[in-house]
Amino acid sequence: MARKSRRSEGRFQSSIVARLNIKLFFRLLSIYLMLDLLLVVLFCGGLVAWSEGQAARLAALAEERGVPSAEATEWMAAGSYTVSAGRDTPEGIRLPDWLPSPAELEGKDRYFDPGTVDLLPILTFSTGGDTSYTLVTRCQGELCTIRLDLSRPAAIFVFAARVLVICQLLSLLSNLLKNAGTIRRTLRPIQELAAAAARLNQAAQGMSPEELQALAGKLDEINATHLDRRISVTSTQKELRTLAQAINSMLDRINAAYRSQMRFVSDASHELRTPIAVIQGYANLLDRWGKDDPATRQEAIDAIRQEADSMKELVEQLLFLARGDNDSMKVSFEPFDLTEVAGEVLRETQMIDQSHVFSAQWALPVPVWADLGLIKQALRVLVDNAIKYTPQGGHITIRAEGADGLARLSVEDEGQGIDSDSLPHIFDRFYRTDESRARQTGGTGLGLSIAKWIADRHGGWFEVTSWPGVGTRITLVLPLAAMKDGEAS
Repeated sequence: MARKSRRSEGRFQSSIVARLNIKLFFRLLSIYLMLDLLLVVLFCGGLVAWSEGQAARLAALAEERGVPSAEATEWMAAGSYTVSAGRDTPEGIRLPDWLPSPAELEGKDRYFDPGTVDLLPILTFSTGGDTSYTLVTRCQGELCTIRLDLSRPAAIFVFAARVLVICQLLSLLSNLLKNAGTIRRTLRPIQELAAAAARLNQAAQGMSPEELQALAGKLDEINATHLDRRISVTSTQKELRTLAQAINSMLDRINAAYRSQMRFVSDASHELRTPIAVIQGYANLLDRWGKDDPATRQEAIDAIRQEADSMKELVEQLLFLARGDNDSMKVSFEPFDLTEVAGEVLRETQMIDQSHVFSAQWALPVPVWADLGLIKQALRVLVDNAIKYTPQGGHITIRAEGADGLARLSVEDEGQGIDSDSLPHIFDRFYRTDESRARQTGGTGLGLSIAKWIADRHGGWFEVTSWPGVGTRITLVLPLAAMKDGEAS
């Protein structure tokens, strides 16, 4: 398996190196080609500009002295230019009139012949045909033709181009060989990280915590017991700095999730320990004295049933939070009136609890776009908390209102209130403001945590106001939905 993995890594590395090397080769080749094309254009432009200057001087001389004789024309040919009477058949490309030229040549016929173009002049080192510049003008009222032979500067340019192209070819071959090593060295840290991730992916399910720690320690000695360690970003190569920052961010999330999970498991174990101990105690009581004593037997049965119900409630709440943490909780949004949900919860609570006085305060519909079941569950949590901490005969009020784009659903009680030190922690899991009253009032300390998760998933939040010894008002704030026509009454 290890050999196969190494062969796969080798093929993967060779594939990446080859692709990047080819891309760099063609990129450099395109740069050289564009540079060569630019040099050819500049040379041709400069040659034409120089030729037109020479032609203008010769045209002025011919206008002053007349067209030279045939014998003089032969002597001129030895000097790479000729001035002849009449209009010779021009060769090459006629230069457009809009092309800049000396004032003496404006409106005249000008031709530039780059020579016979061979498709392989560079590879065969062939200069092609003659390069020339031709001007057809009038000399003392008669047509005359001035021709400049530019073969010598063209040959010099071709020779220089040969040298340049040879240097470029050598540069391409050299870079083709050197780039492979550079790419391999650059990719080596990424490949090592990818190999470690591949090994972790293959063996993660069957590895023990000790093996996972040992594997994690290969990454800059970061392991499950030292998740606070991070990769140094300042000393990292510039190309890998973003990768190092991404790994550090991932470790931050892993560390936070790990600590949250450990705290969650510890709190859950602590909460389950008490009802299990109570059930075991009453089971022993039944075994010793409850077989023949009806009163003892009934007391034990009632206590065991009560603790079993508490454990069931705790487990259901733990499962709810676990699904929420894993993003596996389905949230179905729909439009509904918040006052209808509040009224339904109020009627259900009044049927179950006759020891408190309940009242409702709302006038107009409060439309929201939310999950009806989850909002109803959050409201029940607030009402249950109010009932637990409000003495018998106390007053509990449910309010619903909408204003300024926000819907507010609040529950106000006349309970013991919450002190300022406990107020910031009431939404923490397993937190209770009064541990001495926890066993009397019941509850697991998870209700408000569930309500906060529901609010967060709906883009809402809680507002809490409490006066110790007077009471508490907890308000769920949600975005207010647009009301359809005909809903207002």
